Amino acid sequence: MTARYLVTGGAGFIGSAVVRKLIAATDHQVLVVDKLTYAGNIDSLAHVTADPRFHFERVDIVDTLRMRQLFRDFAPDIVMHLAAESHVDRSIDGPGAFIQTNIVGTYALLQATLEYWRGLSESKKSHFRFHHISTDEVFGSLGGTGQFREDTPYRPNSPYAASKAAADHLVRAWHHTYGLPVAMTNCSNNYGPCQFPEKLIPLTIINALEGKPLPVYGNGENIRDWLHVDDHAEALIQVVQRGGAGESYNIGGNNEYSNISVVRSICELIDELAPDAAIGRREHLITFVEDRPGHDARYAIDASKITRDLGWRPHLSFETGLRQTVQWYLENKPWWERIRSGVYRGERLGVAV
Repeated sequence: MTARYLVTGGAGFIGSAVVRKLIAATDHQVLVVDKLTYAGNIDSLAHVTADPRFHFERVDIVDTLRMRQLFRDFAPDIVMHLAAESHVDRSIDGPGAFIQTNIVGTYALLQATLEYWRGLSESKKSHFRFHHISTDEVFGSLGGTGQFREDTPYRPNSPYAASKAAADHLVRAWHHTYGLPVAMTNCSNNYGPCQFPEKLIPLTIINALEGKPLPVYGNGENIRDWLHVDDHAEALIQVVQRGGAGESYNIGGNNEYSNISVVRSICELIDELAPDAAIGRREHLITFVEDRPGHDARYAIDASKITRDLGWRPHLSFETGLRQTVQWYLENKPWWERIRSGVYRGERLGVAV
């Protein structure tokens, strides 16, 4: 059945992957709502903007009056909420933006959604979903063993993680208090095409191509579970279409790697795919820098629930996904060169404490 999807943050890294998949693989109508901050890039939607099922509005989700109007005009069946400030380092330098967008923005969106949902017919109410997309960072840091489960207690350690944890709690409260049919997901670290180059993998790829230093925090032994953004997008669509109201699902890639091993793998791929005699072996560019304040040691996701209940599992191994990602950045220099020439030039963030 054809549905109408309102996707907040749809010009961002994960949001644009979801929108591209919805337009390419379904008959659904999609309205992207995005403020187009530094990390929102309409170029990431270039392949779908000409499709008549694609619609775009540049709106801040905090603008309740405008959001109410969009709900009335577009009449969504599904809301997928991906709009967020998402970089830990930026949250250390400037936590206020994270409080405003991730907490106040989620509250404002929930209020607009609730008002709209209450006006629907009983049949449409029962099929409606508000899907809140969150992060595994709300759970805090793991030791050498164990994994985050859906019932793991929240222990956020950064301003970013705390703001997302607060948003998670708001969504859960709007479900239990007002009956709003919600779904929630918490994912591990994403990577893939169209990721803003302040994050580890794209920053390392681009710096390696340009022969610049490759900064690695501390000793590089912090461990993350890596999830390709296309696998994540598929999981999100499965959850919103088939997940139960009020349910929460963890989404992970089953790919645990230390930061230093990821950087070294990227160096090897760049040396193979884009050798440069003037630069030499890229591993020589690795530079260990002062660690991020409060840097969590390890994240790992137990994704058995979404596999058991919905049949989803990641398709891409990290080796395959990383090679494809490096290849994408090699083939799409105009996408990231426009960023490097303007809003972000690869400088160190997250040192203000």
